[in-house]
Amino acid sequence: MTKQDAEAFARAWVAAWNDRDLDAILRHYDERIVFRSPRIADVMGEQDGLVEGKDALRTYWTAALSLAPKLYFELDQVFTGSNALTLLYTNHRDQRVTETFVFGNAGKVVLAIAAYA
Repeated sequence: MTKQDAEAFARAWVAAWNDRDLDAILRHYDERIVFRSPRIADVMGEQDGLVEGKDALRTYWTAALSLAPKLYFELDQVFTGSNALTLLYTNHRDQRVTETFVFGNAGKVVLAIAAYA
């Protein structure tokens, strides 16, 4: 992954979230996505903090968006890895968040992990 690729992904991903465009958000993800976040337990009651599959991710984010009408992300920094990247951003709750994305061979995210300060 090049720095330019990582930055382009970051801009598109943040814009999709800030537009609350779930279809645009989900276009970044593989059908077999595995997503981990401590927010999953809060929103869905899934204590393991894990969502598997694009349909389950859509269900989770639909619920999460309904609970956060003022959701907004401000991109702070992009870290480029080997077929991966990590975004550091500040959310509408003024929390610092990192989200790491691992990409599969088709260029879609196959694993994402969110962590909150």
